[in-house]
Amino acid sequence: MPSSRTGRPPVQRAARRPVVPGPTRENPLRTLHTRARKAWDRPLTAYYVILGGSALITVLGLVMVYSASQITALQMSLPGSYFFRKQLLAAGIGTVLLLVASRMPVKLHRALAYPILAGAVFLMALVQVPGIGVAVNGNQNWIALGGSFQIQPSEFGKLALVLWGADLLARKQDRRLLAQWKHMLVPLVPAAFMLLGLIMLGGDMGTAIILTAILFGLLWLAGAPTRLFVGVLSVAALIGAILIRTSPNRMARLACLGATEPQSGPVDCWQAVHGIYALASGGLFGSGLGASVEKWGQLPEAHTDFIFAITGEELGLAGTLSVLALFAALGYAGIRVAGRTEDPFVRYAAGGVTTWITAQAVINIGAVLGLLPIAGVPLPLFSYGGSALLPTMFAIGLLIAFTREDPAARMALAMRQPRFGRKRNGGSQRPRRWNTMRRRAPVARSSGER
Repeated sequence: MPSSRTGRPPVQRAARRPVVPGPTRENPLRTLHTRARKAWDRPLTAYYVILGGSALITVLGLVMVYSASQITALQMSLPGSYFFRKQLLAAGIGTVLLLVASRMPVKLHRALAYPILAGAVFLMALVQVPGIGVAVNGNQNWIALGGSFQIQPSEFGKLALVLWGADLLARKQDRRLLAQWKHMLVPLVPAAFMLLGLIMLGGDMGTAIILTAILFGLLWLAGAPTRLFVGVLSVAALIGAILIRTSPNRMARLACLGATEPQSGPVDCWQAVHGIYALASGGLFGSGLGASVEKWGQLPEAHTDFIFAITGEELGLAGTLSVLALFAALGYAGIRVAGRTEDPFVRYAAGGVTTWITAQAVINIGAVLGLLPIAGVPLPLFSYGGSALLPTMFAIGLLIAFTREDPAARMALAMRQPRFGRKRNGGSQRPRRWNTMRRRAPVARSSGER
């Protein structure tokens, strides 16, 4: 051992340990965003969002219809639960339609496109026959079914335009005809204008606006050129401006935008202003369920077109934001269904349904907030009205059926379905566990078994 200069043996130093880096701290917001994206990319996410979101909107709508319609029913010398019971009956029938539509194959939906269109046109023309059509609030768009039950055929015209338009565009895409502007417009635009004309004969411009939005949604999904899209939009805007200009009632509604007093000059803005009053008095969490003041005769149509205002008054900002979040989730899930499919009919139909529900919700809520003119359209799945609820729930069943047609979602649903008590190869019935992705352990066999 070599010695140092001092004659002492050198001191052996311990080897330095490598520095092990500690665990890196991940950004919690980034982690939450990553988990949310993974959850959203699962095959059944859109399925559960559409099913759960529509169910929550419908149930909450039933509660608010019962709360908002009690005073109106009592003023009409009817039981307090009169409108609620009718809405509950419509929700029950709509649930059956939703389940049937969600189980129907896509081919059957396409086969129903023409019969539904023909039935809707026949009923909408029947409305204009004297003695059959019924006028409500100045609009003749109803047919009396006997007793207190009425039907509004124009609501079924929305479903007819979605199904028939999607089937038409899908067949033309299969034949590669959509590159020609004539095939893109004819006969889709003339048929849509025919439906719009039948609706406008009754004076219901709100429903006509929804049908126009569906038409533009279908043209947008079909890849209409910008010039063609702008041309059709310009024609529709010109016709709408003429219809508004020639109607004093529609001009009065347009003049009520931003009004803060019930009597704004020569125009009566009572409904628009009291809708703002209801929202303003709700605060953060509202005055409590059933404790609305505006529904005591101050706010007209409290359980139909302006039910969102009563929701804001009784449930506050938290309640209104919850409703907005449910509609936003439903719309985003519909966009996902339309964007991830390879079937052109599914893409057009899902996009048409999403445009329908989203546009109608925006128009209704915008009118209640004073941002848009009062169009007289109900809030989808939420407002009182069986004629609006039934086709909308059938349309939700369409979206659910389209999510089930996705191969990944179909496999995930098959893995989650229980199979209890089924015989296998003639053996005895025995319960089986839920199918999972785990590999089962091999079954032990006797030495003589082959």
